[in-house]
Amino acid sequence: MISCHLPTPMWWKLQYDEASERRYERVVKALQRDGWVVVRQKGSHIRLHKHTRMELLKLTIPAHRPIKRSTLAQILKQARLTIEEFESLL
Repeated sequence: MISCHLPTPMWWKLQYDEASERRYERVVKALQRDGWVVVRQKGSHIRLHKHTRMELLKLTIPAHRPIKRSTLAQILKQARLTIEEFESLL
């Protein structure tokens, strides 16, 4: 029998089981504390930008209550934040 151990996906480690912790308002506020700026909102999506020395980072946040865990994990990946950094911003 061959055992294959796959690494646990990042989104599985998120500690946000309560829907209130994954509300889009809280996610946007936490990202703003990290230097992200809300550029616009069209319909149910919010667009944020962050200027770094080398590039302009862009994020689109769905205005959903709650944001799915997997969606939040992808947002953190694009924002280049770890789970611990995100938790400290909440």
